[in-house]
Amino acid sequence: MKYVGIIGAGTMGIGIAQVAATNGCKVWVYDANAKQVETATVGLEKTLTKLVDKQKISAEKMTEILANISIATELKDFKDCELIIEAIIENKDIKTKVFTELENYVSENCIISSNTSSISITSLGAELKKPERFIGIHFFNPAPLMPLVEVIPSLLTEKTLAEKIYNLMKEWGKTPVIAKDIPGFIVNRIARPYYGEGLRIVEENIATPEQVDDAMKTLGNFKMGPFELMDLIGVDVNFAVTTTVYKDYFYDPKYKPSLLQQRMSEAKLHGRKTGKGFYDYSEGAEKPLAVKDDALYQQIFLRIISMLINEAVEAKRLGVANDEDIELAMQKGVNYPKGLLSWGKEIGYGKISETLQNLYEEYQEERYRQSPLLRKMN
Repeated sequence: MKYVGIIGAGTMGIGIAQVAATNGCKVWVYDANAKQVETATVGLEKTLTKLVDKQKISAEKMTEILANISIATELKDFKDCELIIEAIIENKDIKTKVFTELENYVSENCIISSNTSSISITSLGAELKKPERFIGIHFFNPAPLMPLVEVIPSLLTEKTLAEKIYNLMKEWGKTPVIAKDIPGFIVNRIARPYYGEGLRIVEENIATPEQVDDAMKTLGNFKMGPFELMDLIGVDVNFAVTTTVYKDYFYDPKYKPSLLQQRMSEAKLHGRKTGKGFYDYSEGAEKPLAVKDDALYQQIFLRIISMLINEAVEAKRLGVANDEDIELAMQKGVNYPKGLLSWGKEIGYGKISETLQNLYEEYQEERYRQSPLLRKMN
C-alpha cells in the first residue's frame, strides 16, 4: 500500500502521516479546517529539522518525507488512495458522516480505517456500503515515537484484512497487536484503573497527586505517575475516553468516571496544553514536592497495581487478545515497566486477590470485584 490518505491534521493525524511518508508512502492529508493542515505541515518541518540537527535522520531523508506529503483540499482528492486512516474528533456521528461521504470517491478496494481510541469499530463500519473494508488502526501519541498499533477488526471486517494491516504496520516499523472490538480495546481498557484509582485515592484525601505519582514511580518504576500522565494526555481527553468506556460497558461501576476529573475538565484545567492541570506549568511555577510516607506509598502502589493486574487477567479471560499481545500492548503502548500478567505472578496472584477482596469489603462496591480467573491464577 503506497497511496495513503489521512483525515485530520491534528497531532495524531500529522504524526501518522509522518510515519507513512517515512516508509515511502505517498500521503495526502485532509482537514476540514484548511489552516490546520498548513499549521501541521509547518510544525512537521520544524520537527524533522530538529531530527536532522540531532543526526537522527539525514537532510535527504527529511526532503524525501516532506516530498511524500501532499495537502488534500477535499475528500475527492483521496480517489487514488489504497488506505485511508481517519484521525479526527472522538465523535461517532461526525466520523460516520465522513466515512459515508468518502465511499463516494474511493475505489471499491480502498481500505477505510479509524484511529479511534474508544469508539466501537463495528458501529463505525456498519454504516458503510462495504463494511467489510473497514478496520480500526489505533496509533498511540506521539505516533512517530510510540511503537504500538492496535489493529481492531469489526464483526463485519473481511477475515484476512487484520493480518494484512498487521503486516503493513510491521513494514512501517511498528509493533502491532490484534485486539477484539470491545470498549477501550486492549490498552485503554486495561489502563483505566491507573487513572481511576489514582483519582479515587486523591478524592478520598488519602494522598495528594504528587504522592500518588511518586509512589508509582518509586515503587512501580513507572516513567510517569497517573496525574503527570493525565496532564500530558489532556485531562479532558482522558475523561472523555473514560466516559466512553463507562457508557459502552453499560455503566459498569468498574469504569465509573471521576467527579474530580469532570470538574477539572469543566474548569478547562486540561494539563500541559492549557498551562495548568493537576500541576502548574506556567513559567516559574514550582512542582510541589511529595511528602514521603513508606506505608502510604505501599498502600497506593498495591491498590493501583492490583486493579491493573485484575483488568489484564479479565482481558485474558475474555480473549480480548492473546497473553503475549496483552503484555506487549501495555509495555509498548503506555510504557509500563513490565507486562501485567507477569507482574501479577511476581507479586503473587493470591496477594492481588486478597487486596481486591479487602477493598471490596471496605467499600462494598462492584468496582473492586475480581475477575473469576484471578482466584485460579498462581
